[in-house]
Amino acid sequence: MKFATKAIHAGQEADPTTGAVMTPIYQTSTYQQASPGEHKGYEYSRGTNPTRKALEDCLAALENGRFGLAFASGMAATDTVLRLLSPGDEVITGDDLYGGSYRIFTKVYAQYGIKFVFVNTSDPKEVEKAVTKQTKLIWVETPTNPTLKLADISAIGNIAKAHAILYVVDNTFASPYLQNPLDLGADIVMHSATKYLNGHSDVVMGALVLNDESLYKKLWFYYNAVGGTPGPQDAFLALRGLKTLHVRMKAHCENARLIAAFLKDHPKVETIYWPGFSDHPGHELAKKQMRDFGGMISIVLKDADLQETFRIASRFKVFTLAESLGGVESLINHPASMTHGSIPKETREKVGVVDNLLRLSVGIEDVEDLIDDLKAALA
Repeated sequence: MKFATKAIHAGQEADPTTGAVMTPIYQTSTYQQASPGEHKGYEYSRGTNPTRKALEDCLAALENGRFGLAFASGMAATDTVLRLLSPGDEVITGDDLYGGSYRIFTKVYAQYGIKFVFVNTSDPKEVEKAVTKQTKLIWVETPTNPTLKLADISAIGNIAKAHAILYVVDNTFASPYLQNPLDLGADIVMHSATKYLNGHSDVVMGALVLNDESLYKKLWFYYNAVGGTPGPQDAFLALRGLKTLHVRMKAHCENARLIAAFLKDHPKVETIYWPGFSDHPGHELAKKQMRDFGGMISIVLKDADLQETFRIASRFKVFTLAESLGGVESLINHPASMTHGSIPKETREKVGVVDNLLRLSVGIEDVEDLIDDLKAALA
């Protein structure tokens, strides 16, 4: 099946009881058993639920994987992967990283004796140089949040394979419509499904997709034992969102292309981060491993202090000043005080997350209205 067909049909069949075309919301916590241990594949909804199973199977199909797991948040998915580690293990990850990932790495798991090494993952040599005998996990975002650096998924995959290291790619910014890390050497793909996968800013959810059955069983154990699983209503909404992922991503990319062109030479913009520009350091890599350049843009405002940056961020009428990204509506975010506020100032500024940086999640509204909004806010 092609992508659009999988998005609409994978993992979903008409309800055998009623013939309902849409997967029902199985709003139940438990299931009847014919005798102890004899059931129809479902025992208790923390472990498995038919609505959630349909979502997980669809997610797996879109990422060209065999197994999918849906979680109550992207951080719950991240936490479940980290539970595979033991004290003394080391993790190599990016120096430009989502604030929530940085927080769980440094404030939660570091206290259990796990070491996190932050490197420039856009240079595979930096990754390889950081490998030690204790390295058990490589965790990569590409494109990164918020400066949109690209990591060569295949090159880092070769490093991970050579050293028998588990390799995870956070595919939230790209979505499976734009890239499929499992095809390029990743062991696990992670998503904040809150973002592009759901696409309507009404669900908080995470996901993991993988191919290895033994690894899946280990993750499923923690998934069930710890219980960070979503309810059937959220699973239903996310499944509904997936059905238009391909259509939405085309519109996100088209609008972002036009907005990036508008902003590139704007007198109030000092720097623009968008991998579609030929002078972006990751442009050629983006063309190689992605199908388009995505709907995320970050800009650094020229000669703007924190107060001026806040003033501009608060002036938008169509863009909404808010956390998150990937919804049909356009959002503007101030990473230093919002999504990346948990990262120390000197640490985030080293990689360009400065006080006058704004991140745009370009939605699918009429692009003329979005550009007019940018003109007014930047005036």
